[in-house]
Formats: sequence, C-alpha cells, structure tokens
Amino acid sequence: MAHKWQDVRHRLSPEAEARIRREVQLAPVIMRLNQLREARNLTQTSLAETLGVNQGAVSKLEKRADMYVSTLRAYLKAVGAELQIRAVFPGGEEVVIEQFEDLAVGVEMR
Repeated sequence: MAHKWQDVRHRLSPEAEARIRREVQLAPVIMRLNQLREARNLTQTSLAETLGVNQGAVSKLEKRADMYVSTLRAYLKAVGAELQIRAVFPGGEEVVIEQFEDLAVGVEMR
C-alpha cells in the first residue's frame, strides 16, 4: 500500500529529514535538450537565429542521440550554458576533460 510523504515524514528524525533535503538539493537535474531550451523560455526559431541555422535543424538536433561535441557546445552556449565534460570513476572521483576546450564554436548541425 502506498503511503503519503507527509505521513512517512513525521516518522523521520530531524537529522534524517535534513539529510534527505540535502541529497535532493544536490541531485542532478536531468533534461533533454528541448526541455532545457523550453526551461530558458526559448523557441526553436529564436535558437535557430542565434545559431545561424533554420528551425528544422534545431528540431533535428534536439532529437539526436549522437552529435559532435562542438555542436552540443554551440547549442548550450546559445541557451546560456557552458559544456563541461567529466570522467566520473567508481568511488566518486571526477576528472575534467580539457581536450575539447579549444574547439571552434562554428556550428555544423550533424
């Protein structure tokens, strides 16, 4: 049987509730490209103008599962974000990969 969060919450210690709250705040936000664009109140047409492509190219890009790093970087820059590529190892160690930092910003919608 399902329980309401309010009912379960009252059984938790203040420390446990605080820990859960911290974990929720630190959890990564997961979005698809079109959701990211919409969250920034941008249309495909306005983003296409910024990127110098047509609206159809933006639509195709948002549906792709594979693309050039430079294309993704340009898209993210156009919505006001920065692309960071990290390797995350078991145990939580993270390494920032710098190899792609010097890529040209020219967009080729592939």
